[in-house]
Amino acid sequence: MSFTNCLVVMLGGALGTLARYLVSWLALPISGQLPWGTIIINVTGSLLIGFFGTLTLAQGRYPVSEGLRLFVMIGICGGYTTFSSFSLQTLDLLRSGAVFRAAINIAASIALCTAAVAAGHLIASYLNLGEVRIAQTVLEEDA
Repeated sequence: MSFTNCLVVMLGGALGTLARYLVSWLALPISGQLPWGTIIINVTGSLLIGFFGTLTLAQGRYPVSEGLRLFVMIGICGGYTTFSSFSLQTLDLLRSGAVFRAAINIAASIALCTAAVAAGHLIASYLNLGEVRIAQTVLEEDA
């Protein structure tokens, strides 16, 4: 870990957090019964990390520096995706007695985010001549 990598992750996190705020704000009109902003954020963040992680591997067709991978996968995606918000909103739904809506939130988030990671990976794998990996370091797997 270097000071430069810390700065790169911090800057990416700031951009991801800003994007998260903007998407949440834009999704307010459709978020009456379910927290659609959080679901949209988690799905698009999952798509991005699956796509970028696969496309930019060092051994692939479109390699990028470790710093850029840290910037996008840990910084932007880490600041953008909202698992803690998902958990809080699910708890709020449960506490208010909306058990069915909480279950929909859990199922939709898990299914859509897993499908989005898979879609991003498959698209990038095709572009990257069949690469099957997404993460190339243990640190990226914790993003």
